[in-house]
Amino acid sequence: GNIGMLICVSVVSFTSVSHSQITRLYSRFTSLDKGENGTLSREDFQRIPELAINPLGDRIINAFFPEGEDQVNFRGFMRTLAHFRPIEDNEKSKDQNGPEPLNSRSNKLHFAFRLYDLDKDDKISRDELLQVLRMMVGVNISDEQLGSIADRTIQEADQDGDSAISFAEFVKVLEKVDVEQKMSIRFLH
Repeated sequence: GNIGMLICVSVVSFTSVSHSQITRLYSRFTSLDKGENGTLSREDFQRIPELAINPLGDRIINAFFPEGEDQVNFRGFMRTLAHFRPIEDNEKSKDQNGPEPLNSRSNKLHFAFRLYDLDKDDKISRDELLQVLRMMVGVNISDEQLGSIADRTIQEADQDGDSAISFAEFVKVLEKVDVEQKMSIRFLH
């Protein structure tokens, strides 16, 4: 169980975005946009204190940028932020056949999974887990201890015996974790 917490808590503790806050987010976006060209660079994101101190800050920042791009516009910014909006109770009862909202549990889990899947092969290997754990804990813990945490995590999650964690296995480990609350971003103060 604590492995599930470990995996999820590492993601981020950020809050919600409601429609009335879009205007405020836009002004936050423009205040971050130092080049005043309507897009943000990675450096602009690094000025956000919550991301600067978050051990996975760089991975989260990367998630805002489409493959091969080094700028993100307001629309892309909002789209990525949408994953972090807590799910309101009234949203749970919405049209079941409509498109799944970006902040649905499954999309949040996909987002978290991608932070770990460094080589994008749809599996989290022991090595990837180690790299992310190392980012999270810094140097305060020995490689040996990290190795045993990684081994235990994989042992607990790996159901098909391939010594890696697939998305389905990742979801299973996080079944009892309150992903909605653990993954929300505080971009508004």
